[in-house]
Amino acid sequence: MNDDEFAEDGYEDEGFDLGPLEEELRRAAAILDPVPAELRQIAVAAYALHDLDARIAELTFDSVVDAIPVRGATDVPRMLTFRAGEVTVDVEVTGDGLMGQVLPPQQALIEVLTGPQSGAPLVADDMGRFTGDAPPVGPFALRLRTGGEVVVTEWLRV
Repeated sequence: MNDDEFAEDGYEDEGFDLGPLEEELRRAAAILDPVPAELRQIAVAAYALHDLDARIAELTFDSVVDAIPVRGATDVPRMLTFRAGEVTVDVEVTGDGLMGQVLPPQQALIEVLTGPQSGAPLVADDMGRFTGDAPPVGPFALRLRTGGEVVVTEWLRV
C-alpha cells in the first residue's frame, strides 16, 4: 500500500501514530532475522570506500589494546593514534566528547563518520588541535581534509 492509498483509506485522518508499530516491527526483525555481523562489517567497510581518493589511516595505537591498565581507574579516556604516510592523528575519546591533534600541525576539516551522514565538521586550528562536544556512538571513523588531501581512519567501535 503506497502513501496515497494509505491516506485514501482514512488511516492518516484518524490520527494513528505508526511510530511505535514501526519500532516494534524493527525489533521483531532484529530478533527473528538479524543482519549477520559479517555482512554489517562488509557494509561499513564499503561505506568507508566512498572516498576512493582518500588515503586510509591505519590504527597504530589503541589504549584498550596497547596500554597497561591502571588498577581502580574508572572512566578512562580511550587514546587512539592513526597514521597515513606523514600524517598522524592522535585522538582521545571520553564520555564528554573527543579531542585530538593532527601532526604535523596543520589546519584541517574533520568529520566524525557514524553512518550515512557525518556529524557537524570539526575544525583543527593552526596547531592541528580539534575538539568535539559529542562522543561518537557505535562504529565511527574520522575523515580529515587537509589542503588537497583526504585521509579516512579505520572504523572503530567506542
